[in-house]
Amino acid sequence: MPAISLTRAWLILLAVTAVTYWMGESGFAGHGAMAPMLILFALTFVKGVVVSLDFLELRHAPALWRWIVVVWLALVLGAIVLAYWISL
Repeated sequence: MPAISLTRAWLILLAVTAVTYWMGESGFAGHGAMAPMLILFALTFVKGVVVSLDFLELRHAPALWRWIVVVWLALVLGAIVLAYWISL
């Protein structure tokens, strides 16, 4: 994989991590608010997809494997969101 692609993926991960850190430190997320938590889970999904496609090199794998990993990630995060929503 070209170094520029991995650098781009790494910069995306850094930016998403910075946003989630800012949301946590500013008090924007938490305390029973659903919208900020959905934003955090969406950012978590983005990070998971970037890691799986670029660092696990699924971008060049057959489409079936990419879809299996992305759907699995979506199902796990969906179950966590559902558990959070039920706990409110």
